[in-house]
Amino acid sequence: MVRIGLSTARGKPASTITTTCPTAGSRAYALLWRVILALALTAFCAALFRPAPGVAGEADLFAAIRQGKAFAIMRHALAPGFSDPANFNVDDCSTQRNLSEEGRAEAIAIGKKFRRAGIAVADVYSSAWCRCLETARLLGLGRVEKLAPLNSFFEASQRRDRQTRALATFLAGRESVAPLVLVTHQVNIAALTGRTTRPGETIVARLNKNGTVEVLGSID
Repeated sequence: MVRIGLSTARGKPASTITTTCPTAGSRAYALLWRVILALALTAFCAALFRPAPGVAGEADLFAAIRQGKAFAIMRHALAPGFSDPANFNVDDCSTQRNLSEEGRAEAIAIGKKFRRAGIAVADVYSSAWCRCLETARLLGLGRVEKLAPLNSFFEASQRRDRQTRALATFLAGRESVAPLVLVTHQVNIAALTGRTTRPGETIVARLNKNGTVEVLGSID
């Protein structure tokens, strides 16, 4: 409890205001801490998910891709299941986990989104896995080329660092300023960017001069 005395101009006490501060264990004390924690969590999330400087939203992300200032690296569209069957053969789609009808529709819709943003044609590279190649082709952004560093290493983690370095080398040595779209797997994207992705999600990033990859944002 706190008492605050108020004085008149002549210095004589005029009145006393009594206030009560929440005490530990009281209901008001618990409520106060809940409010403080909620505000702290809100501030933390705002800082964590703040876009990179200069990139405010999808329009800016698409502009960066269109102008060749950034590249798009996309996880293949929805392909139900986990990993691939034991008899997996990269050259035989019947032995692989493939896109569902929903996944195919998703890939087509993503391609339309790129075209609405002014990207009708791009340099498109894909993992050799059928679900990635089909995603890349259904985007409808131009000819699709296979790129070995985009192949999945989910079942061969010893290839992770080697393939990630090879992909960074490809990006660094690329001379074309055409929009670049890469279609690959969750593990490859995470190794390159440090970000996890949902099926069909596109990470927009750029390779800095010092060789680091800077994530600008994502497009759903």
